[in-house]
Amino acid sequence: MCGIAGYFGSGDLDSNRVTDCLSLMRRRGPDARGFYYHRHASGRGVWLLHSRLKIIDLDDRANQPYLEADQALVFNGEIYNYLELGELLAGRSHQFRTKSDTEVLMKLLIQDGPLALERCEGMWAFAFYDEREGILTLSRDRFGEKPLYLMEGDHGWYFGSEVKFIQALRGRSLRLNPNQLRRYLVNGYKSLYKTTETFFENLTEVPPATNIRLGAGKPIALRYWQPRYAPDESMHYLTAVKGARDALVESVKIRMRADVPLAFCLSGGVDSNSLIAIARRLLGRDVHGFTIVNMDKRYDERETVSHVVRELGIRHTEIPVDTRDFLPQLRQLVRQHDAPVYTINYFAQWRLMESIDRSGYRISVSGTGADELFTGYYDHHLAYLREVNGVPEIHSKALQAWTTHIQPLVRNPYLIDPELFVKEPEFREHIYLNHREFAAYLTCPWSEPFQESRYTDCLLRNRMLNEVFHEAVPVILHEDDLNAMHFSIENRSPFLDRRLFEWCFTIPSHHLIRDGFGKAVLRDAMSGIVPENVLRNRRKVGFNAPIRAYLNTDDPLVRAYLLDESPIFEWVHRKKIADLIDKPDLTESESKLLFYFVSGKTFVEEFGG
Repeated sequence: MCGIAGYFGSGDLDSNRVTDCLSLMRRRGPDARGFYYHRHASGRGVWLLHSRLKIIDLDDRANQPYLEADQALVFNGEIYNYLELGELLAGRSHQFRTKSDTEVLMKLLIQDGPLALERCEGMWAFAFYDEREGILTLSRDRFGEKPLYLMEGDHGWYFGSEVKFIQALRGRSLRLNPNQLRRYLVNGYKSLYKTTETFFENLTEVPPATNIRLGAGKPIALRYWQPRYAPDESMHYLTAVKGARDALVESVKIRMRADVPLAFCLSGGVDSNSLIAIARRLLGRDVHGFTIVNMDKRYDERETVSHVVRELGIRHTEIPVDTRDFLPQLRQLVRQHDAPVYTINYFAQWRLMESIDRSGYRISVSGTGADELFTGYYDHHLAYLREVNGVPEIHSKALQAWTTHIQPLVRNPYLIDPELFVKEPEFREHIYLNHREFAAYLTCPWSEPFQESRYTDCLLRNRMLNEVFHEAVPVILHEDDLNAMHFSIENRSPFLDRRLFEWCFTIPSHHLIRDGFGKAVLRDAMSGIVPENVLRNRRKVGFNAPIRAYLNTDDPLVRAYLLDESPIFEWVHRKKIADLIDKPDLTESESKLLFYFVSGKTFVEEFGG
């Protein structure tokens, strides 16, 4: 895990900018820093900057930029199956001077070019330069686990793992993108990856599963992997369960490879407990779990977690939610993210990463992606009811189970109707909840209707794929990466595994939910591995907290901060915010809006100059 940055084009870079950028990259890579420069006969030059967090092969011989055979590579991420790939290369007479996955990736790219990525299982953002051709290739992993920003300017292209790196190399500030700020305030975090826009004008991200080739002429973007839903309708349920178990166990196994200690993020849910139980019971690892403790009874999972800790015999650290100094700490976090913090739970998750760092770990393992692969949200149940609507023997049982077990837990007012998607399959108002009311907070008219990509005609699976690539997972990965890297920690997500993903999207939809249990396939795959009290728990908790748990809006100093002169009021009506904070009770949706305002206000004040 590292930081990368650079420039490719006919312009030049001042050495002070390179120094400044490398200094900013220290958190992403505290163990080594370096840069590479080359100017091609065509006049195009390339600067590749790298900061290293040592994870695999701790020797300096594996430092980057990594050079071999007129090629240069800067690489952020991990190739988890590097041992198997290394054996394959050794069988073809390749000689190795390190034990790193970086060298394996370099040799694969030299040998096979972009086709090499078909063999790679991992997470990555890299820049690969060919001195002879003067071509730079930028690449990002299949799910976008590792960030890579891109910006045109100064007769070339800037790129980097974080926005601040590009700003340092340019030597001047980036302009805020008002459209993205309004999108965030009105439609919320699930809207942020619906387009290619970011919070800064003319700044984009390299799309997941994409290589971008920079040379003479315009950039050429090529996808190297395309997700799809290809169900095997003849698949037996037990076959689905076994395939999921085998793929997840292998995914966890290869993600345990490291030369530094790793820790697990632990909650009371089946996602994190699947990973921990596999590591402990099947792989024999000494596991240390870290849990955010929420004293709000609606989100308190201490009893479940304590049972897991006792049954699995793992080490455990609790991190109580800390609401002190919320505003100055939020400002620090916004500076790290170069963006508003997307959701309030990532303010708390930042503290979890801090605790992992203090305990000496350099890797965290999280359950990102399980909800979207196996059905983890309440609207998945309604989409499932639509999918089985034409199969009476399945539909009647599913409807009864939903009415008994799920309906009492649902808070979103639209999702209490079990026939919602049967009657209106295109209905999506529950996702941008109250967006029309929130648009009235803006100082100028703005609206953007909900949109989604079409992967398949299957409503449930199309929603799940949109959540993986456009709505939920990209948001989580963005926050996970920046929170972890603030403390020089690498975050790994075993559910985001190509083999596991492709297997899950061959499972027929009617297998996904059973007796009102979402994630039925995952639950049964983990039977005998994960403690039963977790597997039989229907309650969807996650972490959440109302903004007033952190922010006392009755405090005159807090109220003054929220309403005093600020550039945010170029975008938002001050009177509307005053009325909002005067309300004695806020709905969950209004609480989210108030957090969006506070986070957006902080962002504009930090980056709007």
